[in-house]
Amino acid sequence: MALDVNKGIDVCERLLAEQTSEKKRRNLELVIAHMRAEARCDIKGVLATLCDKPRYVWHSEPDNPDLNPQGSKQAVAGFYDRMVVQPGAHRLEWDITRVMVDDDAVLTEGVMKVAFPGKGLLEMGVNVDDPDAYYVAEGITTVIWPVDPESGLLVGEEVYEYDKMNGIEDRKISLDEIVPLMEQASAG
Repeated sequence: MALDVNKGIDVCERLLAEQTSEKKRRNLELVIAHMRAEARCDIKGVLATLCDKPRYVWHSEPDNPDLNPQGSKQAVAGFYDRMVVQPGAHRLEWDITRVMVDDDAVLTEGVMKVAFPGKGLLEMGVNVDDPDAYYVAEGITTVIWPVDPESGLLVGEEVYEYDKMNGIEDRKISLDEIVPLMEQASAG
């Protein structure tokens, strides 16, 4: 099994190269910058793409405050620290099969794979056999990225996903099988 963190970004960059609308270009550029920052564990970079009062909605668990930070960049920074940086879950491949962009939002959809360190999974109560190995969560994920009309920045993310953790203990991967983030392509 291989995992390429550039896959979803590449799809969005190819679509960006075809855009002539300034608003659609801006919206795609924000999503690409956000995805790149996530892949680098760059919380400040993620926050730079967001409006002052961001809102994340995880539709599978809308009442879970850990997954649904709202109202401040500080809340979003805490979310990324807890959910991405601390568990080391920034190595992800998103095989995006659908991108829709308009003046108000971007929608991205496809199979997302996230490599989690075994140690972090054990701490989350997931029974894996090697704390030093990585394991891949995998499932269809749709994200709507609304854009704030006043600031022109992302409001946040609205996430729809299937249970990516189901069967994770059977999907072991080594760091050698993960393609690192490449330098930003020029999207023309």
